[in-house]
Amino acid sequence: MLRPILKWAGAKTKLVPQIRALVPADTRRLVEPFVGSGAVALNLALKENLIADANPDVIAVYDALAHDPIRFVRDCQALFIPGHNSRGAFEHLRKEFNLSHDRYRRACLFVYLNRHGYNGLCRYNQKGGFNVPFGRYTTPRFPGCEFAAFRQFLRHAEIRCADFRPIIAGAGRGDFVYCDPPYSPLSKTANFTGYARAGFSHRDQIDLVDACCAAAARGAVAVISNHDTPVTRQLYSAATNLIPLQVSRLISCDVANRTKVSELLVVYAPESEGQLNHATTRKG
Repeated sequence: MLRPILKWAGAKTKLVPQIRALVPADTRRLVEPFVGSGAVALNLALKENLIADANPDVIAVYDALAHDPIRFVRDCQALFIPGHNSRGAFEHLRKEFNLSHDRYRRACLFVYLNRHGYNGLCRYNQKGGFNVPFGRYTTPRFPGCEFAAFRQFLRHAEIRCADFRPIIAGAGRGDFVYCDPPYSPLSKTANFTGYARAGFSHRDQIDLVDACCAAAARGAVAVISNHDTPVTRQLYSAATNLIPLQVSRLISCDVANRTKVSELLVVYAPESEGQLNHATTRKG
């Protein structure tokens, strides 16, 4: 598996084989409206890709790498020095990031904050300030090889900063839509939707289902990842298929408490299911 540039809590690298099994043989394009670290897009390696995210800081990283890769890699690497691997330096650069309106400088700083911050979290406060704490890593590794791999991938990708609704609205026959939205919380106190700044409500979850159903009606295959709970089972009751999974949760700093949780791959397919791989034929 190719590793992405950005560390990402909940990245789907380990689920790529299961997701790949759901991609019809005649698929020409991946449409991924919650691209995040890009782990799925990078490893599916389709000939055409539309990657998007509502988070402008994520998209700024990919735009900078696509448009001026040599300069961007150089300027990111300049931030990975021993003197910057301390709480004080991290908080100083995080403050610069939050005060800056320079999109390119913010992209460089975002890579630094992502690799030096706690466990690959991407989180903002109610005022829009990035507030992930210092990660206390001995020697944060500069992702040089990851930059090279992602640069190659971006040659076959269109990049957009947008809400999921207009992105999925353009999907149709020949497209595989993969959605990894902020998850529906397991409880009232376990809500990890802050990365999107404006949050992600249950109404948004419903709208995502509607968008995927409409894409399937136009001939696309759409897949959503989410927690497996009574709420999501009801939310996805009209899906073509539900595939239950046990997935390791890696956010806890205590390795002993990094247990597995139940998740779903939710499939919405055109009425002609003959397009789909046999992996979609089992109902969870």
